[in-house]
Amino acid sequence: MPLNLKKLRILIAEDCKPMQDLLADMLDTLGCGRIYRAMDGEQAFQIFAKERPDIVITDWLMKPVDGLELTQMIRKSADSSNRFLPVIMLSGYSSYNRVMKARDSGITEFLVKPFTAADISKRIVHVVNHPRDFIYTSDFFGPDRRRRADPNFEGPYRREADQD
Repeated sequence: MPLNLKKLRILIAEDCKPMQDLLADMLDTLGCGRIYRAMDGEQAFQIFAKERPDIVITDWLMKPVDGLELTQMIRKSADSSNRFLPVIMLSGYSSYNRVMKARDSGITEFLVKPFTAADISKRIVHVVNHPRDFIYTSDFFGPDRRRRADPNFEGPYRREADQD
């Protein structure tokens, strides 16, 4: 049975109006209930604080506040109403370093442009059906970055360096 998205409130943070329109149309076609729009991370955070969306979909490169900064505001700001909110990052850059930087900034999912409605649908369904545990350390707060369960793992530490 397909997921009913009627009650989902999604915030799009995208500074390119045609891309923002395309995303909004895709989400509308998927049956998402309420779609909010922002042209940058600063405006998105204001909408986030007021409207309390269920998911944020954000572009990486925006000015004056980009998608990584928006994610950090959601995760670390005292004004954040939901530090555990799923954040789906969009980017035209798919290098390993970029994906790792986004992951290490606290995003939940990463989606490379161009993408299809099926791609965005899969990410939304995944964050709804498979919420990730959150990790809090002195230098990171965000979704658990580990995606694979190791059946041979037997201890509290995954790396030798963790034992120091």
